[in-house]
Amino acid sequence: MVAVLVPLAVVACAATVLVSPWWSAAAAPLLLLAATAVHDVLQRRHSVLRNYPVLGHLRFALEKLRPELQQYFIERNFDGRPFDRDTRDIVYERAKGTDAEEPFGTELDLYRAGSEYLTPSMAPRPVGTTPPRIRIGGPDCTRPYDMALLNVSAMSFGSLSARAVLSLNTGARLGGFAHDTGEGGLSEYHLRPGGDLVWEIGTGYFGCRTADGGFDEREFARKAAHEHVKCVSLKISQGAKPGIGGVLPAAKVNAEIARVRGVPQGETVISPPFHRVYSTPRELVRFLARMRELADGKPVGFKLCLGSRREFLAVCKAMLEEDSTPDFIVVDGAEGGTGAAPLEFVDNVGLPLGEGLMAVHNALVGAGLRDRIRIGASGKVATGSDLVKRLLQGADYTNAGRAMMFAVGCIQAQRCHTNTCPVGVATQDERRARAVDVPDKSQRVRRYQEATVKSALQIMASLGVDDPRGLRPHMLLQRVDPHTVRSYAELHTWLTPGQLLASAPADWASDWQAADPDRFAH
Repeated sequence: MVAVLVPLAVVACAATVLVSPWWSAAAAPLLLLAATAVHDVLQRRHSVLRNYPVLGHLRFALEKLRPELQQYFIERNFDGRPFDRDTRDIVYERAKGTDAEEPFGTELDLYRAGSEYLTPSMAPRPVGTTPPRIRIGGPDCTRPYDMALLNVSAMSFGSLSARAVLSLNTGARLGGFAHDTGEGGLSEYHLRPGGDLVWEIGTGYFGCRTADGGFDEREFARKAAHEHVKCVSLKISQGAKPGIGGVLPAAKVNAEIARVRGVPQGETVISPPFHRVYSTPRELVRFLARMRELADGKPVGFKLCLGSRREFLAVCKAMLEEDSTPDFIVVDGAEGGTGAAPLEFVDNVGLPLGEGLMAVHNALVGAGLRDRIRIGASGKVATGSDLVKRLLQGADYTNAGRAMMFAVGCIQAQRCHTNTCPVGVATQDERRARAVDVPDKSQRVRRYQEATVKSALQIMASLGVDDPRGLRPHMLLQRVDPHTVRSYAELHTWLTPGQLLASAPADWASDWQAADPDRFAH
């Protein structure tokens, strides 16, 4: 390539000087290509360019375009990841207030192993017109909160743009549901619209952080007293990256983000993987009680992506011995979203939401604690059927993150960590963020939540249930092989109230016996 382009460029330049200035139209691009070819041959970073100068750039261009080509021209309606086109379309259509309906029949292979089916009743119920609320508040809570069936999951200001946060919180106020702040602190964009908030505190203690990165009780109490803060949540771990702290790239840490979080501007913010405020299950339970005291009796809970069932049982034992429980627990699934995390963690660490949810639910039931604690489910909840399945598996309510982002305008470009979100949702670039029209997007958030809860109520009615408490595991079936279908009641062990205290079943006995309220250990 160099042997061809360089002589051609020289000839074109000579013709420009000796024959006619019009030859410059050919000389300029030939000179550029020749310079590129020489650079490619001499550089040492890319082997492809050294062997295929100029032409090698085509490979990198196609590689950069690959996600868009895949999403728009290759993937089928039902096999895209993380969310397929069918799911995204449902969210977009509900957010816009149009019909989310499908003609001609399902495109799914219903005989594929792993397929799940909800079981309709021969005596369906009338569809409820008033969405149920779930009372959050155990015996030690003096200011309970009534939670909606679907709420905004934890997404921080910093990870999301100010306009996206404003849209989510305004939508929450309009629709009467809760908005989890994420661990990035309590910003004016969470507070200004007036929507109900679940203030999440992570390992970085952003918003209530001492100078050395510890937990500031006085600052926490001051902010938890805000009228819009309805609940407080301690984030133990997150679905997409359990066991490591959150990451906010330096490009997103502008002066405003730095002020809200209490960190240096322009530096990548990495939360520690562990909490300073506890090191044992007992200390965790005591700290949660202290948080509720500082929050003047508002509901307090924690969020985790479950790993070791034994460790969670140790927390249950600590609750029993301390006679103190959180008011809620949010179970996050390994399929949950994130702005930035190592691929190895996203793909390999933590239990998926279904398994984690059933383990937490059964542990609390078996320990005789379930009636004191409400369970939230977050991790790829997007549709009414997702919501119903999570309630069947043990949740009392659900949270959605990425689906709410779709409602605000996210197109799943998967550039959340680059600060170059093309629709202004996950960026701190104000030029890009201006694309988010808050009055319009907040209405879309409200409409999406309303339509999804309505869909869940329709599904429940078709199952013969007029209240979420009537849902049972036998109403969800799973195909385990081409010829066998089993219900969740058959596939999984479901404990009875206090069963672990009386006589633990064989598949729970060893974990229950080994669980130590004074030590976290696998």
